[in-house]
Amino acid sequence: MRSCGAVLCSVTILAAGAAPALANGTGGVAVTTSTTSTTGAASSGGAVPTTPTTPAAPVTAKTPNIAYDGPVYEKTVTGAIVPYVPPAPAGEGSATGGAAVAATAEGKPDLLVPGTLAHIVDGLAAAPESAPAAVQEIIWAGNQLIGLPYIYGGGHDASFISPGYDCSGSVSFALHGADLLTSPEDSSEFMGWGAGGVGTWVTIFSNPGHAYMTVAGVRLDTSPADDPSNLQGPRWRPLRQSNAGYTVRHPIGL
Repeated sequence: MRSCGAVLCSVTILAAGAAPALANGTGGVAVTTSTTSTTGAASSGGAVPTTPTTPAAPVTAKTPNIAYDGPVYEKTVTGAIVPYVPPAPAGEGSATGGAAVAATAEGKPDLLVPGTLAHIVDGLAAAPESAPAAVQEIIWAGNQLIGLPYIYGGGHDASFISPGYDCSGSVSFALHGADLLTSPEDSSEFMGWGAGGVGTWVTIFSNPGHAYMTVAGVRLDTSPADDPSNLQGPRWRPLRQSNAGYTVRHPIGL
């Protein structure tokens, strides 16, 4: 259950199964898989030979920024899953369908796409249906920040609510949406938060001056680095080409 202030309200979570083994940037980096040979006969007492395990790609790996044209769904405030209907452009009347339903409560729709990777749809991140509920919650909470301005120190009030957000305030708000934080963290504090290394689904990059996070293959960041849109403020963006200079952490279990 996510609870937020201002125009945000509680939404019932769609239950998701256990996280599958993911590939191609699920924790914010591309990973490679290896195969195991079973040419030996274990039943006869012989050792089963295996091929060397291919190491995961370094955190400099990048998911291709390919436009998504697959099916998009929306979880409404009643918990129903319906096809996503984008809002009508300004001047063309009001939106119809699921987007209009969700906007009355959340401000931004809770989007879903099949598979294990998130995709950016109309500037919002659509959560993968196969992701754990906490991952979906992080993404949907992050969507509530899209379009707000960058404000230094924004999002660090105990309520998490602000008219704008800075880098670590944005990360804090998204994690709070999944009940993973009870109070905001700054970028230095994130350097020791959670567990070390790249996560399966979520990875936080931080240093004393900046913080951002990747979730299921998309990046929540106030910096437009490596983002062709060059838009300011909290945004979902492509993964960075290099994450050098940042401490790498992830939420425990994700």
